[in-house]
Amino acid sequence: MKRATAEILHEHGPFPGVDAVHGLAWDGERVWFAAGDRLHTLDPDSGAVQQAIEATADAGTAFDGRHLYQIAGDRIHKLDPATGRVLADIPAPGHGGDSGLAWAEGSLWVGQYRERRIHQVDPQTGAVLRTLESNRFVTGVTWVEGELWHGTWEGEQSELRHLDPRTGKVLEQLEMPPGEIVSGLDSDGEQFFCGGGGSGKVRVVRRPTRVAATG
Repeated sequence: MKRATAEILHEHGPFPGVDAVHGLAWDGERVWFAAGDRLHTLDPDSGAVQQAIEATADAGTAFDGRHLYQIAGDRIHKLDPATGRVLADIPAPGHGGDSGLAWAEGSLWVGQYRERRIHQVDPQTGAVLRTLESNRFVTGVTWVEGELWHGTWEGEQSELRHLDPRTGKVLEQLEMPPGEIVSGLDSDGEQFFCGGGGSGKVRVVRRPTRVAATG
């Protein structure tokens, strides 16, 4: 397993009226972050908050290219990003103990915090298709260029972990500085966007460089 210290490139926030940052989702241009009763959009370069929609937003957030998905208690809401209107909902697999949320390959991937699990979920029915086990509390979850990553948060220590999506084996680990925790997680390919929980901040972490194959 590769182990390294996370390289924090930027730190945005805290933001006015935001007590905590929960889920995060990258829509190709902006970062959406969940802040309890609203979803905000953030310019990741300037750190400026651009807009907000009202939504129950107390855990993970995901974007499928058209719609937002948001954990809201023991449900997962499918939202219109323009208005925040709930278009559909399914049960969350952790029944209220859910954390991170990601979209990949036509499925939702849902972290179950204290149970240390990541579930692949059918976005139409909420049926659990398979489950990966972790040995750390699971917070944010993301897929980036075929890689499955999740955040951890135990005490005042957090990490970003790259998993084998078939077995759950930890392949790579980025350790955050003490006290700089990870709640939500997403990526634009070059960097990770990390929710800072009760700090009310969003931190940008460099994604490890990949060496292209030759020959």
